[in-house]
Amino acid sequence: MRQSDIFELIKLKFPQVIQDELTKAIVVPGDQILGIAGFLNSAEFSFNNLHCLTAIDRKENIELVYIFYSFKIRLQITLKVCLPVDSLEIESLTNFYRSTDWFEREVYDLFGVKFLNHPNLCRILNPSDWKGFPLRKDYSYPDFIKKAQY
Repeated sequence: MRQSDIFELIKLKFPQVIQDELTKAIVVPGDQILGIAGFLNSAEFSFNNLHCLTAIDRKENIELVYIFYSFKIRLQITLKVCLPVDSLEIESLTNFYRSTDWFEREVYDLFGVKFLNHPNLCRILNPSDWKGFPLRKDYSYPDFIKKAQY
């Protein structure tokens, strides 16, 4: 089975998905992430490893990138979800993948994405009273942080 085969099977069940021609990532509507994750995690495909979850600030939206791996069919697949900056909420995948717990907390801490129904969504890298989200393009560094001079 190839990545293109997986995309076609996902597209049959979830017609709103598209494939990014440049990266071959599958672009998923945010409200369908739970259904698609459950579909990928099913016995047929066994994408039972969430290898990575990260985010990219594109100014007008925050792009979430999920990388899944199936040991059963020896295949990696990438999903992307674009969230508008004024609505940074998406369902948590912690019920499907244990590793998601820390990945989602990191994305929350650095980008401000709120993962709904996460069992312990709190900062993981910054102090709990930290203001703002340091990897956002609109972030203003606190006065006490001096820029390194080279």
